[in-house]
Amino acid sequence: MRIVLVGPPGAGKGTQAAFLAKNLSIPHISTGDLFRANISQGTDLGKQAKAYMDAGNLVPDEVTIGMAKDRMAQPDAENGFLLDGFPRNVSQAEALDVALKADDVKLDAVLDLEVPEDEVVKRIAGRRICRKDSSHVFHVTYSKPKQEGVCDVCSGELYQREDDSEDTVRKRLEVYHTQTEPIIDYYRTQGLVVTISALGKVDEVTARAMDALKGDK
Repeated sequence: MRIVLVGPPGAGKGTQAAFLAKNLSIPHISTGDLFRANISQGTDLGKQAKAYMDAGNLVPDEVTIGMAKDRMAQPDAENGFLLDGFPRNVSQAEALDVALKADDVKLDAVLDLEVPEDEVVKRIAGRRICRKDSSHVFHVTYSKPKQEGVCDVCSGELYQREDDSEDTVRKRLEVYHTQTEPIIDYYRTQGLVVTISALGKVDEVTARAMDALKGDK
């Protein structure tokens, strides 16, 4: 299957992408991984991306699209892939359609993870990270530490990242609504959109997504 995964920040796209890709035996292709791989390998596209990033500028669509096309052409993606974080806007979606058409393939589904905005804010703004080890993550509602403000694992101080503040989260949601959400309507006209609720436990959402992709809505 060839799938595009969309949803607002805080919808759990990264977590669901990993589980779905494993269940479907297809590679999980994320924008972040594409950038890291190309930059670390010193590819031409990676050098271009790094130059823009070092200058504090956004990486142009054509560079991101080039990375995605190269990755989708790899042998492990021959029978499908799951795109996470790409396309990010309608122009990227149009370019993806052109690239796939050139290879005589097409998308099978666009999986839209739906989460109420207030829940997104609650999920992200409630996160607390350990200063000693950022892999230790807690939540003021869903995963409380035994002692408030103290990491259960190493007793480090727990803090809220600036990117996780409510104001920042709402600004990120505005960007999502303006730039990325329109691709849902774009793909809906092609009959590709499958919308599911991303509320509940991780395994429940995964099962819901697998059923929807199989057509058992």
